[in-house]
Amino acid sequence: MDLMRPEPEDALAPSPMFDTVLRIGLVGLLVYACARIVLPLAFVLIWSAILAVMMHPLHGRLARSLGDRASAVLIALAGILIIMGPMVLVVTSLASSIYSLVSSVQSQDLTVPPPPLWLGDTFLVGKKLTEIWSLVATNLPSAMKQYGHLMSRPLTWMASFAGGLAVAEFSLALSFLIAAMLVVHGRVATSFAKRLLARVTGSRDRAAQLVSLTAATIRGVALGVIGVALIQSLLLGAGFFAIGLPAAGPLTLVALLLGIAQVPLFLVTLPVIGYVFATEAAQPAIIFLIWTLIVGLSDNVLRPVMLSRRLEVPMPVILAGVIGGMIVDGLLGLFVGPVLLAVSYQLLLEWLSRRPADEQRDSAEAPR
Repeated sequence: MDLMRPEPEDALAPSPMFDTVLRIGLVGLLVYACARIVLPLAFVLIWSAILAVMMHPLHGRLARSLGDRASAVLIALAGILIIMGPMVLVVTSLASSIYSLVSSVQSQDLTVPPPPLWLGDTFLVGKKLTEIWSLVATNLPSAMKQYGHLMSRPLTWMASFAGGLAVAEFSLALSFLIAAMLVVHGRVATSFAKRLLARVTGSRDRAAQLVSLTAATIRGVALGVIGVALIQSLLLGAGFFAIGLPAAGPLTLVALLLGIAQVPLFLVTLPVIGYVFATEAAQPAIIFLIWTLIVGLSDNVLRPVMLSRRLEVPMPVILAGVIGGMIVDGLLGLFVGPVLLAVSYQLLLEWLSRRPADEQRDSAEAPR
């Protein structure tokens, strides 16, 4: 009969410490489970959100006549066809060139021209670079024995990068489709972002200001920097492929890198023009020269059209985003990296410019 006796009321009282630990543990487990699912697609989702912010003004104009869903589908299909078509050609050529280079180095049948005469006069490093270059050009097996350990890691990274290009193409196409779904629910996403930032900052006005700043920075970097660089590099790539350059894909990627980093493109085009005039007939070489000059000067027209306001992001921030993004996530990181760093830089400047009086007013206006 004692077994059926009810427990004392004090024995069933919950422990506040236990409840707190249980809640934290359950939240941590939920975050961990969600992170395992989301992290493999993190860069794709981030780039999709960036594309959605970029496309939202165009979507608003088209939606008035086509409707929300039709406008989003049209933008997604146009983006995939216009961007992915040339990118597939460039990426395929780039992957082929990288695989050919890695295979030639590993089989030790790579043909290297002799070093140029001016290299030996370069300050400090000229003599050593000329010595290494000459050894590679005349006796590649001996050079691999002497310097192979220094090349193993770069060659492994290049092979991995080339292998990930196909995945990057699929990721870019997938990001356009996800962005089309996000742009349809742009108002809901904006409202969610404002509510989240209002909870973080303690002020609805502050949250709205940060959302506007983030959207303006994304459009500024994505359109005014990446967009212009992408258009110019694809136009240059069209000239490279048309003239029949053997390394058209890698040269197009180098032009894209320099364009995003806001480095003058003549660093790529001048040697290429010299090579074309040395190997091609006069008429196609002159046509290629005119095309290259037009593309090189096109940023003076494209940038004011695509950039509504002057972008206050230093070049080192963009350059760090380009290099770091490409190292972390390959071709997709090349686009995501500079945008993420630019947005973070602008938000940091905005936070540093806040005065204590502003923070006290925001805390007084905090939503309850």
